Amino acid sequence: MTWSCTCYPCLHIIHAYSLNFLTLNYATKWEDLSTDLLVDIFNRVGIESLLLDVPLVCKSWYKTSLNPMCWQHLIFPTSYFKLHQILNEMLERLEMKNQEDLSFTAFVKFIVNRSCGNAIIIKLPDCCTEEALEYFAKQCPRLKAFDGGSYNELTNCVIQKFICKWKNLEMLTLGKYNLKEIVTQIGLHCNNFISLSAPFNYFGKNEAFALVSSLPKLKYLDLHGGTLDKEAVVMILLGCKKLVHLDVSNNFGFNEDDFEILELASHIPSFICQGSYVKPDWQYADYAVDHDDLDYYTDYYDYDLW
Repeated sequence: MTWSCTCYPCLHIIHAYSLNFLTLNYATKWEDLSTDLLVDIFNRVGIESLLLDVPLVCKSWYKTSLNPMCWQHLIFPTSYFKLHQILNEMLERLEMKNQEDLSFTAFVKFIVNRSCGNAIIIKLPDCCTEEALEYFAKQCPRLKAFDGGSYNELTNCVIQKFICKWKNLEMLTLGKYNLKEIVTQIGLHCNNFISLSAPFNYFGKNEAFALVSSLPKLKYLDLHGGTLDKEAVVMILLGCKKLVHLDVSNNFGFNEDDFEILELASHIPSFICQGSYVKPDWQYADYAVDHDDLDYYTDYYDYDLW
């Protein structure tokens, strides 16, 4: 078989997931892979490869890439420059004359339309527009995991508006937000919810009370890098008994070596509190949380759960 594009991400994943299939079924050509297997593979290669590489490999791959089930995992590049690069290449492929022919919002709508409402995992860039966010929210009712970015305030407004329609939601990543309000809404509308990531936020006893009252079955919780009172930490540890991962590192409000907290968290397989401390009273006058360390924030959730 002759490859018509250099599709390194695709080749790496195909090798991992289809070698056994080719061996057991005596298949000798990539185009002989079943549609179901290709759909599973294409869901893992990422939007860039699915748009720009996969369709050029062979006719069967092009046909399969149009299957809405290949577009269940919409993981957009976080970097604006990477998005700009993809848009420019699409403009060249489609022979469009200028950037206005394919704006970011139009690009988002194009991707969402490919999924035909089947998208279950979405990770958006921080530069996402309000129009694009609302389009996602309306056209993707089957969402299980949603990450709108930690630095886009528009995302939080859209989540508040549409959370009642995401009945299947299990995972959510928020930026700076009124957590008390959103966790209450999640508790009312999302019965399968298990994972919340809300770094760089203030989290006091009122927010903690709302969390343990609305989401007692929570399994994964990330509250790193903000302000978290000791009383709030204790309430979470006492109220969310099913936690298997809790990240409260690099917070102001409690000490990482607090004996009571460490004892209450001893049953949690993954408990992270390093870097958290209480500032001396004389330092509170110039207190400020540094939210600029973008390299610190990493995604630890396995988006291949489904």
